Amino acid sequence: MNKKSVAVLISGSGSNLQALIDACAAPEFPAKIVHVISNKKDARGLVRAKEAKISTKVISHTDYPQRESFDAEVSKVISAAKADIVCLAGFMRLLTPGFVKEWQGKMINIHPSLLPSFKGMHTHEEALKAGVKIHGCSVHFVVPEMDSGPIIIQAAVPVLPGDTPEMLGERVLKAEHQIYPHALKLLASGTLRMEEGRAVNTYQAVHEYTLFNPDVRF
Repeated sequence: MNKKSVAVLISGSGSNLQALIDACAAPEFPAKIVHVISNKKDARGLVRAKEAKISTKVISHTDYPQRESFDAEVSKVISAAKADIVCLAGFMRLLTPGFVKEWQGKMINIHPSLLPSFKGMHTHEEALKAGVKIHGCSVHFVVPEMDSGPIIIQAAVPVLPGDTPEMLGERVLKAEHQIYPHALKLLASGTLRMEEGRAVNTYQAVHEYTLFNPDVRF
């Protein structure tokens, strides 16, 4: 199988990175992670990558006076790794429009809310504050506008009485670990593409969008 090469950008614990590593370990999975880049040298995700024998690189944003120069170095490393796809997995940096346009259609992100609701940070706190009954996560193509790219797949989880942001976050994170590998599989296999501002899935497996909602009943 001709697997697509993937670069993953992280800033923290790398639990979604681990979900992608585990998925890519399957012989039939159409992608392989070739490089992990972190902007923080103490990111736990770097340890996960090294344990999986994946090459890593730390590029500290504090070493670059401008966002553009930092992004240029990140793009250079991604290109040197010959990555076909870029996955953002808890990468806590806003990317410049130039970087996004260079990788647009080949770069995806996981966000802990049902977009377009609750963009940005502190999504679980915002969901509880708003009193919503359903929360969740989204995988989307990355565009220059933050958390605004075409949605690929979403998973919903219930908001339960007595939930704290931490409790709700743990429930959402489990769903993230399911849908992110699924989205990567679609993109790497060629059944998913970004077209005219929309995510087009030629596989058309609509029923799969409900498999990630086992706790939600209507």
